[in-house]
Amino acid sequence: MGILEVKNVNKRFGGLQALGNVNLSVQENTVHAIIGPNGAGKSTLLNCLVGKLIPDTGSVMFDGQSVLGRHPYEINQMGISRVFQTPEIFGDLTVMENMMIPCFAKRDGAFEMNALSAVGRQKDIIERAEHVLEDMKMLDKRNMHSASLSRGDKRRLEIAMCLSQEPRLLLLDEPTAGMARADTNNTIDLLKQIKEERDITIAIIEHDMHVVFSLAERITVLAQGTPLVEDTPDKIKGHPKVREAYLGESA
Repeated sequence: MGILEVKNVNKRFGGLQALGNVNLSVQENTVHAIIGPNGAGKSTLLNCLVGKLIPDTGSVMFDGQSVLGRHPYEINQMGISRVFQTPEIFGDLTVMENMMIPCFAKRDGAFEMNALSAVGRQKDIIERAEHVLEDMKMLDKRNMHSASLSRGDKRRLEIAMCLSQEPRLLLLDEPTAGMARADTNNTIDLLKQIKEERDITIAIIEHDMHVVFSLAERITVLAQGTPLVEDTPDKIKGHPKVREAYLGESA
């Protein structure tokens, strides 16, 4: 039994079958990649995992609890954080101010802004934010406005904001999209560091096979909304069904 269990999930949009009988098991403390050609259903599946979409049928369970029908902040409080394809940070705020937003979040989903007047609480939040920024090698950028960061550093900041809430499952939607190769390699190194140092499970959607094979311990391949194969990276490479889905070669 995995920490994340997807069973018999189906999702249609009108006449389009976006997901067809998807089953997926993500084991705790692993990096699990979900790959497939454009239109394979990867983003639809990810949106089902975080409650943004509700499947027509099937179940999505995290640590034995259903995520279906829950508000996004409830899913966050369960221990699931998501990094979007385009970094979602506040460009007019500094790096530290961005970091303090998730640190202020209360368990009921509101924001404890009156804590700014409570010196003890504010000190605790600042220390927590600084600790994560130091881990992410961004503490020297704490006073920079986020809009001035490189795309790689914007991604690093967004991941840091997620980690400040100590998630058990980190969902990454094409985290290296639009990056130069140097930033891509830095992101790979960062995710390896996170995996080594934290008790965390990572599920990643990614088109860049260099990223996938550098990080993943298990890979699920989707095509036209249906899982083709799930296996280790070594066995996925050259698999006839994967070649057919990506290259049009007959299996």
